[in-house]
Amino acid sequence: MKCGKTFVELNKAIHDRTTFDCGSVELNTFLQRHALRHLKVGVSKTMILPALERLSNQKYPICSFYTVVPSSIQRETLPQNLSKSLPHYPVPVFLIAQLAVNKKVQGQQLGKITLIKALEFLWQVNQQMHAYAVVVDCINELVEKFYQKYGFQYLHKKHGKIRMFLPMKTVGQLFEDRE
Repeated sequence: MKCGKTFVELNKAIHDRTTFDCGSVELNTFLQRHALRHLKVGVSKTMILPALERLSNQKYPICSFYTVVPSSIQRETLPQNLSKSLPHYPVPVFLIAQLAVNKKVQGQQLGKITLIKALEFLWQVNQQMHAYAVVVDCINELVEKFYQKYGFQYLHKKHGKIRMFLPMKTVGQLFEDRE
């Protein structure tokens, strides 16, 4: 499967969700059953990287995707040196709620590319509606190591999952020079 170069909003008329398999039942199920409904009601946005060639059903398979949502954290969950200047009410953040790569194209640095595109998208949103950080929930140790590799820091453990964050100041350093 050859992947395109541009992430686009998930569209059931042209994107084939049923053939997506990243190896995680939880992530597959989200994309196949919930992403469009969440998009429609306005609680999240799912962006996908379509393959270049259509399937027999005339839809494009999905190479990778990410889903982002607005969220908040308690300032007390942040390291003290970061939290002391923040207000005493919930701190706005962006959550990368889902991020996955189709098994057919794993091992081609597509996870890294998808993360960069998610961060770039959130940096653009941040220009209009500010958030303090980008947050991720790690479903296992492998995912935790992936995010650590890209500078995410430990925040806390929530519902049995490790929560990590990357300050928007750091995200800005990645993209400000491009503007």
